[in-house]
Amino acid sequence: MSFLDRNQKSPSMKKWRPSWSELWLNNKTTPLKPVLFNIQLPNTKDPKNNSSNNKTLISNFSGSDRTLLLNDDILLRILSKLPVSQLNANSLVCKRWLNLQGRLVRSLKVLDWDFIESGRLISRFPNLSNVDLINGCFVSSRDSAVILSHKLVSLHVDSCISSFYNGNLLLHTNIVDRGLTALASGCPNLRRLVVIGSSELGLLSVAEECPTLQELELHKCSDNVLRGIAACENLQILKLVGNMEGFYSSLVSDIGLTILAQGCKRLVKLELSSCEGSFDGIKAIGQCCQMLEELTFSDHRMDGGWLAALSYCENLKTLRFVSCKRIDPTPGPDEYLGCCPALERLHLQKCQLRDKKSVRAMFRVCEAVREVVFQDCWGLDNDVFSFASVCRRVKFLSLEGCSLVTTEGLESVILSWTELQDLRVVSCKNIKDGEASPALSTLFSILKELKWSPDTKYLLASSLAGTGMGKRGSKFFKKS
Repeated sequence: MSFLDRNQKSPSMKKWRPSWSELWLNNKTTPLKPVLFNIQLPNTKDPKNNSSNNKTLISNFSGSDRTLLLNDDILLRILSKLPVSQLNANSLVCKRWLNLQGRLVRSLKVLDWDFIESGRLISRFPNLSNVDLINGCFVSSRDSAVILSHKLVSLHVDSCISSFYNGNLLLHTNIVDRGLTALASGCPNLRRLVVIGSSELGLLSVAEECPTLQELELHKCSDNVLRGIAACENLQILKLVGNMEGFYSSLVSDIGLTILAQGCKRLVKLELSSCEGSFDGIKAIGQCCQMLEELTFSDHRMDGGWLAALSYCENLKTLRFVSCKRIDPTPGPDEYLGCCPALERLHLQKCQLRDKKSVRAMFRVCEAVREVVFQDCWGLDNDVFSFASVCRRVKFLSLEGCSLVTTEGLESVILSWTELQDLRVVSCKNIKDGEASPALSTLFSILKELKWSPDTKYLLASSLAGTGMGKRGSKFFKKS
């Protein structure tokens, strides 16, 4: 039989079926090109004959998207290992990378409230655990070049801002509640939330949909709003802001503090900013929130006599006062003050300490403290600072920006602290090196840690000593 006869089709011959290898080799789909490239290259025996085929495969492979071979889970693991500086650039590669990058985002600050109501926030970032809604709760004019900044918010306002002080730039409560409902339904794993102007209904939806919520910062809160917070059983960190001068004002009284204490019994940290109250509200918190370890008062408006309620906080370890104009105007007699037996740290920052009676009562309540910090406090002179000598267990003292305390006043207190180990004195201009007594010098030699720069001239470089730098202008600049 000739060669032509063998190639002619015969009806009696069976139809030839291609093998799997032939099917793979004949398939020209894009996902298999990298596979073919890896398989064929090791099998090439004659580089001269197969050079053209290899060039064709390499050129086709270089134009394909290699990440298509990776599933979403593997690609997510790769993207999660990249530095934070590349996040924005990675999201611009393609739509798939944009969606995957959004799944890696855990913390977000919302600037436009429409981003929540339109549903784009949930679809774009489904795995959020930390959301800040403060800036989004304000009606900001994007076309205006006037920017109003505060320590908590920065927004664009019109040139006519007379209506701003009436609270008209805040979103309506119903709008905020709708946004919170949408956010809670789409982000059930939410752990931290910052919001302003919400009602109890909006917070109740968050409490129902987000059982893992642990930290909440609520602005413009009132007694009724705190009913919604009481439903957050797993809440551990809470900050309440009742009033922000020039922005809004609200009222938090003993009623709201009692509701809060009965609902959030797992609180570990609590900060009350511009909140009102009295002995009864703090007492309820101390009795119900037995896990409370840190309590902060910022610009508080408490009634007289509230300081004695701190003795009910049996497990309190840290007490902070920030920007308080007063501590307690009428603390009452010493036998009713009590003390916090577990208290370890007392921090006062930018507080007015001119009232000797209230400062004395504060140190009576905090006599078991081991760490005392004063930072930029007004009215802290030798007489006021002498009340700290009642705290016999102090191991760490920090004085910063307290210009009325002298070397004599500092020495009279710290020499009575037999357990003192660390001392930090910064920017206290009335404390002088030349006034230190031998007893104070001996104490410095046995301290474990000492930072001593009471005046700004001690921060001057040694190479500039004697040049006149650091002196006042009237002495440095001389008339010719």
